[in-house]
Parts: sequence; structure tokens; C-alpha cells
Amino acid sequence: MAAENPKDLKYSKEHEWARVSGGSAVIGITHFAQDSLGDIVYVSIPGVGSNVRQFQKMGEVESVKAVSDLFSPLSGKVVERNEELLKNPETLNKAPFGGGWLIKVHLSDPAEIDNLMDAEAYDRHTADGH
Repeated sequence: MAAENPKDLKYSKEHEWARVSGGSAVIGITHFAQDSLGDIVYVSIPGVGSNVRQFQKMGEVESVKAVSDLFSPLSGKVVERNEELLKNPETLNKAPFGGGWLIKVHLSDPAEIDNLMDAEAYDRHTADGH
């Protein structure tokens, strides 16, 4: 049974989510992504002050199965990163939409939000196994 994808988030086809508020966004990976990966044992995310670009690699997540790239759903400057996640990467499995967030960015181009999917479109995207 798939978990409900929160309606207030925007989603990328690479299975990252963004919770946009004003000129910034919190970014994480979806339940679908963590479920596909299995038990997560390591995460690499950009540091504060780094710049991320929409749909470009921004880090890696390692599970007992594989190493997968993380892609930023939006462009901007990293203003905060989830330091707790670096110590407890399994939080990504337990709470991908909560405590398992990755980074917070100050958006450089808020119009990029239009390139992302809403929850319904993301549900359709994952329904066929992508």
C-alpha cells in the first residue's frame, strides 16, 4: 500500500519533493523513493551556502541495495541542511515527509515551481512504477 503524498507539496519525476513557503523551500525525497531504496544507511547533502540547480545532482543516498543520486527539484542557495539526518539516515525511511527532510533553499527562480508536479500528477507518475 502506497503512502499518501501530501497535497501541499510539489514533486519531481526523480522522486524529490519541495514544500514552498514564500521565497524558500524545504526539499526531501518521497515515500516512493525511500521505499524503492530500502534501508538507508548514508546520505550526502550539500552544505549551507552551496548552490543547487533544478534537476541537477545535489547529493547521494546509500541504502543496503544501492547508491542513488539526489536531484534538486528547485534552484537556490542552501540556507539550512538537516544535520540530524547525517547522523541518523534511517529517518529518511521512517519520516520522508517529516523529520527526513534534506535541505532548505532560498529560491533563485520561484517560477521553476511550475516545472514540478502536484500530488495527483505524481501519484499517476508512480502508479506505473516510475
